[in-house]
Amino acid sequence: MSSFWEQDRLPLQVVVVDGVEIVEGSRVRLHPRPGADIFDLVLDGKSAVVESIQQDFENNIRIAVTVEDDPGRDLGQDLQPGHRFFFSIDEIEPLPAGPGECL
Repeated sequence: MSSFWEQDRLPLQVVVVDGVEIVEGSRVRLHPRPGADIFDLVLDGKSAVVESIQQDFENNIRIAVTVEDDPGRDLGQDLQPGHRFFFSIDEIEPLPAGPGECL
C-alpha cells in the first residue's frame, strides 16, 4: 500500500488558455502576476516554450517553460534548475507556432 505522497500522478497533457490548447512544445508569452519576484518580472513579455504541464496535490496547475532567447535553454529541457520557470495559467498568453512548426 502506497502513502498519499507516493501516489502516481499522471502529468496533464493539455490545458486551455484563452480558448487555445496548450501542450508540451507550445509557444507562450510570459506575463508574471503583479507582485511576483524579480526573477519572474525580468521575464515579463518574453516568449517561451512549454516543457511540461504539472498539477500539484492541491490541483494547482503550473506550466514549466524555457525562455526562447535563453542561451542555456537546452539545459532547461534537461530539467536543470535555473533554466526552467514555472507560471500559472493566468500568467501565460498563447502564441502562434514558430516557423516550420504546427499548432
